[in-house]
Amino acid sequence: MSFSQRLSAAYYAALHRDIRARMAETGVDVLLLDSNDDVIYTTGFSHYTTERPVVFAMTQQNAYLLVPELERHHATEQHTAAELVVYFEFPGRDRPFAVLGRTLGDIKGVVAHSPGISLARAPQIEAAFPNATVRASGIVGHMRLAKRPEELVLQREAARISDSMVSAGVALIAEALRNNTQMPTEIDIESHIIRHALDTMYREHEDIMLVQGTAGGLVYSGKRSAFPHGMPSGHQPQRGESMILSLGCRVGGRAAESERTFILGEPTKEQEWFYTTAQQAQEIGTAGLVAGATCASADDRALDFIRDAGMGPYCLHRVGHGMGVMFHEPPWVEGGDDTILVPGMVCSSEPALYVPGLGGFRLADTVLVTQDGPESLTQFPRKLDEIIIA
Repeated sequence: MSFSQRLSAAYYAALHRDIRARMAETGVDVLLLDSNDDVIYTTGFSHYTTERPVVFAMTQQNAYLLVPELERHHATEQHTAAELVVYFEFPGRDRPFAVLGRTLGDIKGVVAHSPGISLARAPQIEAAFPNATVRASGIVGHMRLAKRPEELVLQREAARISDSMVSAGVALIAEALRNNTQMPTEIDIESHIIRHALDTMYREHEDIMLVQGTAGGLVYSGKRSAFPHGMPSGHQPQRGESMILSLGCRVGGRAAESERTFILGEPTKEQEWFYTTAQQAQEIGTAGLVAGATCASADDRALDFIRDAGMGPYCLHRVGHGMGVMFHEPPWVEGGDDTILVPGMVCSSEPALYVPGLGGFRLADTVLVTQDGPESLTQFPRKLDEIIIA
């Protein structure tokens, strides 16, 4: 084992320094973040989100993590990059935010929270800091758009494992076809792939960071694959069908995904036509992820190609989305997002076609925006003759 998923104390010190600089620039005295992904990003602490608040709190002098008692030892074992503030339970006779308010003291400046905080929690923050001005701030959300070099190391490894997950699924299916044995169900294939990813991490990594959705994905075949995000079922893929393996994992809490469509047996002319169009659209989508361009322009290029080919009715979604701590996060590679792409952004490229009565044709890669152009971190083959499982 040589690969560590844990980011260093020096990494978090540098990150906290940059957050504090942005707080000073925007007049924020206390910053509160309560989403699972923001907590992972700022402290390295991973937990299952429940009704119990887990909140990162930063001032110019200190960094705190508010946790319930049942998470105290969990946070300590993860070497969380913040001082723990512990409350007993939720809703609690001693309210969680009241505990945090006493720890920080009487704040008379600006207490900012993430824009996505729940309406239920906003009044609790106001009550805990009665003399402060409470408002939203997108400081950390903006910082998360471009990945730091240490994060990219994790995402490259996640991309490598995601490709290997696709390979594991293909091998299982090919073995059944080769031996003419009973085909595994979609659920069987998904379970096999997840086990493969976890086995790879435990065999090759140290300091594994377990997060919600460490490894997983979607396996859907035949006519059902014409429904985007079809959940795995008891269906056994059959010769002549198309099948989508949409797979990904999170290494050190950083995500990547690899997705391919396969044809079981020789494809029909109709399958060839739709697959080739989807593949070309994906190449165009990836090529559009260029520093200085907008997310909207990348989306327009690929979807215009699909529509000009007369396949607009089969195009049901955007080109892609950002990836980082989460599988889906800003920026959005879609016509309504004019975010300018900059080096360090990581996005998916996955325009697709969904043909009722026939199947879905979808490829997805994890793409890094660089100064020299888009770099696909996932490398699984994609040519027509390479995705036929015969």
